[in-house]
Amino acid sequence: MIVTLDLPAELEDELSLEASQLKLPITEYILRVLSFRPFLQNPPKTGAELVTYWESSGIINSRPDITDSQEYARRLRREAETR
Repeated sequence: MIVTLDLPAELEDELSLEASQLKLPITEYILRVLSFRPFLQNPPKTGAELVTYWESSGIINSRPDITDSQEYARRLRREAETR
């Protein structure tokens, strides 16, 4: 579906800035903002609901290359300390 919007210049500038900070095209950024809307209307109320949301959003298990999260965190810490 194609939707054309006339955004106020101030809002367009805001969205453009936020998209550029994330290194995303503005269209993809706006799509992400709109898809996040249901979460804002009915936010998780418990830790379990939050984990379920993260799983459905692909955040949990998004890095299958990390098999041992604690070792990965230790390695990141060592790298940061020896910069």
